[in-house]
Amino acid sequence: MNSKDGLRRWSLFFLLLGGSGNLVAEAFYLDELVVTGTRTERKLLDAPVRTEVVTAQELEKTHARSVKEALENVPGLQLREIHGKPGYEVWLQGVEADRVLVLIDGMPITATTGSSVDVSQLAVLDIERVELVKGAVSAQYGSAGIGGVVNIITRPPASGLSGQFTTDIGSYGDQNPSGEKADPARYSARATIQGGNEQLALRLSASHQHSDGIDPEPETWARPGDEYDRTDISFRTDWSPSGNHRLSAAVARFEEESGSRFTERNPPFFVNQGKDEAVTRTRYTLSGDHGRNSDLRAGWSAVHEILNDDTLKYTGGGVFDDRRAESRLSRFSAHLGKPVGLSHHLQGGVDFNRETLNQTKDGASELGAEPRRQRESQEVWVQDTWMPTANLELVPGVRLQNDSDFGTHSAPKINARYDLIRSDSLTGFLRGGVGAGYRVPNLKERHFTFDHSQLGYIVQGTPDLQPEESVSYQFGGGLSWNRTMWLEANAFVNDIKQLIQTSPDAEATQARNDGVQVFSYENLAEARTWGVETTAGWEPSGNWRLTAGYTLTRTEDVATGDELNRRPRHQARLGLDGPLGLQGLSWSARLRYQSKEFVDAAAGTESPGYTTADLKLNYRFSDQLRLFAGADNITDEQRDFSNASEDFRPVAGRFLYAGLTVSFGE
Repeated sequence: MNSKDGLRRWSLFFLLLGGSGNLVAEAFYLDELVVTGTRTERKLLDAPVRTEVVTAQELEKTHARSVKEALENVPGLQLREIHGKPGYEVWLQGVEADRVLVLIDGMPITATTGSSVDVSQLAVLDIERVELVKGAVSAQYGSAGIGGVVNIITRPPASGLSGQFTTDIGSYGDQNPSGEKADPARYSARATIQGGNEQLALRLSASHQHSDGIDPEPETWARPGDEYDRTDISFRTDWSPSGNHRLSAAVARFEEESGSRFTERNPPFFVNQGKDEAVTRTRYTLSGDHGRNSDLRAGWSAVHEILNDDTLKYTGGGVFDDRRAESRLSRFSAHLGKPVGLSHHLQGGVDFNRETLNQTKDGASELGAEPRRQRESQEVWVQDTWMPTANLELVPGVRLQNDSDFGTHSAPKINARYDLIRSDSLTGFLRGGVGAGYRVPNLKERHFTFDHSQLGYIVQGTPDLQPEESVSYQFGGGLSWNRTMWLEANAFVNDIKQLIQTSPDAEATQARNDGVQVFSYENLAEARTWGVETTAGWEPSGNWRLTAGYTLTRTEDVATGDELNRRPRHQARLGLDGPLGLQGLSWSARLRYQSKEFVDAAAGTESPGYTTADLKLNYRFSDQLRLFAGADNITDEQRDFSNASEDFRPVAGRFLYAGLTVSFGE
């Protein structure tokens, strides 16, 4: 997996130009339409369920290439590096990624590692916006979202004929694996072409991302940042036979090849090792939306996804540990909604799910006596949006679940919003929710072996795990002035019983007798996360925007009284966008702060806090050409690789890049 020679000859002269433009006139943030909390379109300011949005404009201003980069500036959200992989997962309100639902248009994605979704594998292709609901307060998409929901909303194909091509290229300077500062070590390209009419429209999209990795010591074998190639191809067609009906069909293919290099230290011996990994995901979706212009509205979606994850390790003496895993996910969902009287809007739906898992190592099954594991579940949900008065809105709901391995369970929810002030210029409100969460251990937690023996550890599944149960409390309020200035605060408590965590397995470690530590999943008695989130913003015009957010998070293992590991107490975000004088030229700055965090709370070891800043330049040269450039991690904040087991600051240092977008049509 080497960079193409031609691309290595590119220079970084684009840095003198700027980038993806002083965007066309955009709606103000509070007027964004959201659907995740209630499955009905509501303006963000008016939503009864607290929702945060990453807009299409934000994606473009910050030059996001993946969903991981799209989420970097969301207040209170943590992006955690997946140890041993070139990927990242999402934590919300101090709750781990295994308990955060990541969805595409309301439908789940197969976990690519452990039991969480690697959001760096999801390219920013045809994304309209990303919506986030924190806590287990929404009945819409599953009780397993104990920490919350990240819903990626895609845009339908447009009529007419149009297309767009975007590419960028950049360098890590003296940390390029080649050892050459000016060598472009990372690049990406994506393209879309679409067309049709109001009845039938089609779209073909593709994306490719490449990185040589990050290497502070290129002369040595070990490389802290992995090399990877990621390719996405998708095709979608939408058919609207009438104004009340729309049918959509899509197929998508994702491929990733990555390579890691490390030195196993077992004094007096030092062995150079490597691991190659290949991931493929094929996803088929069908959906229908009916009664779009009537009171009675129905929708349905079906998804079938096949994920293959193959790894092979090697040393100078040969290859070993040829592990092959295949996961399959099938889901059918349907919902129906109708206003009842003047103050109620009733909704209900059903979900049918099936998951299967196969895994072999050197041709032999790793799933025990059964070479294939399967789990099925059926879920029913109902929700009522009720407005008993002009100022009060209540949203009670319940989700019932029957699981083939764990039986039945119910998870009630209720959200409320009360408008204290409502005028043309000033809005003030209180908003809160309480919701039960329920998550059965998935097949990977019970049966999958997550093998990083080259890094000194293995995480193996535990078949007799029990489901997690939680209660999430969310309460806050907000003020908005002329819909251009806002302030919100939200207090949260998440109580989780039977929390599934990884713990050392002394017996299994001793049985291996090779120095590799074995971890296994287990249910903790109870854990709690609580804190306060605040966000604020000001948009004096379409050219200027200021946003800020601060989150305080506290956690506790109730049995021991210790804090939970890897949860920083303090996080802050600051964003500022503005023009640069020359028409079409603008800039965006993003500042992120995270306090220190426990690596092992019982032992008192901590990872240092850090501050990073990004600067983006954007120049709209014409309607058909946009130029952009940026500097990520200007502060060059980076972990100490000699103490990587206790330092979880960023892997990558400063990164400089530039690129362009060429488009045609509307």
